[in-house]
Amino acid sequence: MIRLYTDGAAKGNPGPGGYGAVLEYGDKRKELSEGFRLTTNNRMELLAVIAGLEAIKKPGWEILVTSDSKYVVDAVTKGWLDGWVKKNFKDKKNRDLWERYLQVAKHHKVKFHWVKGHAGHPQNERCDQLAVAAAEGRDLLVDKGYEEMISD
Repeated sequence: MIRLYTDGAAKGNPGPGGYGAVLEYGDKRKELSEGFRLTTNNRMELLAVIAGLEAIKKPGWEILVTSDSKYVVDAVTKGWLDGWVKKNFKDKKNRDLWERYLQVAKHHKVKFHWVKGHAGHPQNERCDQLAVAAAEGRDLLVDKGYEEMISD
């Protein structure tokens, strides 16, 4: 089983944002993060999961995603995402990222576990550090999906 820990951050919400992800498999560990000039916290929470899953190159893995995002965890575990898909994401935000998540998640057996944020969970704290540092970094990327959405 691969363990994927994730977190997202946005300064201002919307504002500069970033995500952090930590992948663990046995004694192997990989950290991922990126920062964006204008985005939201929910987008970064979801993008952390996507980036972690996309970093796993071979299909068929059992993956446990641990996140402090009720938005992400509940959307998947409570079936909200299935309903959004059936309604073609009518009046739902972040369609671009949810569709990207669905594409990458279908190649694995993904389960979710929610943890309280800022409660001392070591990997969640590390993901938070990565996300905040990315949001505060230089040469921030463009969150094209978000910026196109707000310009419509």
